[in-house]
Amino acid sequence: MKKSDKVNFIIDTLQSLYPDPPIPLNHKDPYTLLISVLLSAQCTDERVNKITPTLFERADTPIKMIQLSISQIEDIIRPCGLAPMKSKGIYGLSKILVEKYDGIVPSSLNALESFPAVGHKTASVVMSQAFGIPSFPVDTHIHRLMYRWALSNGKNVQTTERDAKRLFPRILWNKLHLQIIYYAREFSPAKGWQIHKDIITKKVGRKSLLK
Repeated sequence: MKKSDKVNFIIDTLQSLYPDPPIPLNHKDPYTLLISVLLSAQCTDERVNKITPTLFERADTPIKMIQLSISQIEDIIRPCGLAPMKSKGIYGLSKILVEKYDGIVPSSLNALESFPAVGHKTASVVMSQAFGIPSFPVDTHIHRLMYRWALSNGKNVQTTERDAKRLFPRILWNKLHLQIIYYAREFSPAKGWQIHKDIITKKVGRKSLLK
């Protein structure tokens, strides 16, 4: 199968399975999304969604957040893991937003990446899901499936992102990012993966994975 045929099959299959994929992290605006995505590092979306109501009840804006202490933030978000680092990041980026951006999350990838505890993937998710700016955040699910589908070599997430952006139409990036994540969780998990249940990999994946 030609790579272009693979891409079209993947797009069509994902669109059929997940025509309108919801954003998995509960939020009400770019700021609460930014905090939720930051918290999701090495933590499940389900756990983040259980923690953020308590956090956002106390502080759902940057100015309210910096009225809490770092230790207070840490106590609330502890179940998400990496709480010392995340709490410092949340406080630090909230302070920057208040002092430099009038409390408004900027729709700039470079600006977002300059914030404490905000990496390229987190910034890309906010660009995509909060502002609708075409981005292709690569998490472990997308990295895994791009390799299984023989669309990237699996070397690193930077290469995977570059390959995804090159192969898939820009207009579809934001939706595909979510569609692939939902597909990975349902049909192609890292553990307990069964090739006969993986609709797409059976059709387009590497021959070595079909043995």
